[in-house]
Amino acid sequence: MKVQILARKLITPSSPTPLNLQKLKISCLDQNFPSNYYTSCIFYYPASGEEDCVNTAEKSKQLQKSLSEILTLYYPLGGRYVKGSVFIDCNDNGAEYLEAKASGCLSEFLKEGELETELRNHLAPPLFQPEESPLLIVQFNMFECGGLAIGISVTHKIVDGFTLFTFVDSWATACRIGIDRVHSPSFQLSSFCPPKDMSSIKTFSPRSKRDNTIVEKRIVFNSAALSSLKAAAHVNVNNSGSLKYEPSRVQVVTAFIWRALIKASQARYGCLCPSYLTHLVDMRRRTALPIPGNMCGNFGTMSIAQFIPGDDSTVQLHDVVNRIHEGMSSTFSECAKASNGDDIISIVTNEMLMMKEIFETTEIDVYLFNSWSRFPIYEADFGWERPEWVSSVYAPMEGILLLDSNDGDGIEAWVRLKENTMLHFQQMLEIKY
Repeated sequence: MKVQILARKLITPSSPTPLNLQKLKISCLDQNFPSNYYTSCIFYYPASGEEDCVNTAEKSKQLQKSLSEILTLYYPLGGRYVKGSVFIDCNDNGAEYLEAKASGCLSEFLKEGELETELRNHLAPPLFQPEESPLLIVQFNMFECGGLAIGISVTHKIVDGFTLFTFVDSWATACRIGIDRVHSPSFQLSSFCPPKDMSSIKTFSPRSKRDNTIVEKRIVFNSAALSSLKAAAHVNVNNSGSLKYEPSRVQVVTAFIWRALIKASQARYGCLCPSYLTHLVDMRRRTALPIPGNMCGNFGTMSIAQFIPGDDSTVQLHDVVNRIHEGMSSTFSECAKASNGDDIISIVTNEMLMMKEIFETTEIDVYLFNSWSRFPIYEADFGWERPEWVSSVYAPMEGILLLDSNDGDGIEAWVRLKENTMLHFQQMLEIKY
């Protein structure tokens, strides 16, 4: 499998950004993210017939035209980050658009699962870009069979998971039925959470620690597996009380993986080790602030759960689910109390300072989780039906990403661990709940 870049161009907004919008102040939450780190995903569209081989060029033209149109609404993505500042220069320099040719047939690779490995990294722009790079980079990959893969990389400086998939959904709508059917997003997060001195937590950036020994495994939980996990989570072998709530899909999958990681650590070191788990939480609609539902930018915080070994060496799924649920409930409660920007800043700063302290304690295992579940990742219909699959891009950093399966009922977990940790982790996946 080879992927060859055929062309590069800049796609500028179809109409210029008004003068009053050309200098976008980022929020204090955006300040936490490095400007050279991008978040990426790939949308896969197998060919539906021989005509697709002929229409790929036309589809690329449609994408470019609609991208130009959607950049008038998502105008910061056509600009550039001003290095060392708290501003995006919305100068209409444009997003980068790459056309690429991929050998082979996409449907065969999807069927065989080979896209889980090296190939995926060639279908999307790299996660780490020079600071002066475009904030949005699109790679349009044409397979010999007529299948398509659209890789999208966008700066994490002003884009979180919600913003990424809201943008893609809006772009797809513009391409399929027109820009006039797209709801305008909001980029005024800094009016609620203005930039400020964040030097106390600036040195905490675990996501930027790259390690070439990181390996990846994809675990698929279908609806039956999720039902089994939920049933198992209600079983408490110590008879100290069953769950008084129904755990979510994300909670039981997170608990299953965390429990396996705890047991893997026990296998490596000969004893149960303390560990922390963090889960990114979207704060939209969870605060008392009048923040629009279409607010773009980084607007999340971390939920933290802790495992401290006790007398029970079995590490029950029931107990692990409870720890995750309590951590999330505590975070949701704090968010609900937030009535102004200072409250939001306090929540995020306290969580970041806690994580900074935890990361500096080398004898404690820390596992970073993120979830794209319930985002509209499979709504990206550009006019040739919804994608058959959506994937992340391999990143040389430890962490676990959860996203919905293509039927909407299951969850895919992308687990990235150091190679020696992964060996023990895989052995623990078969243990009883």
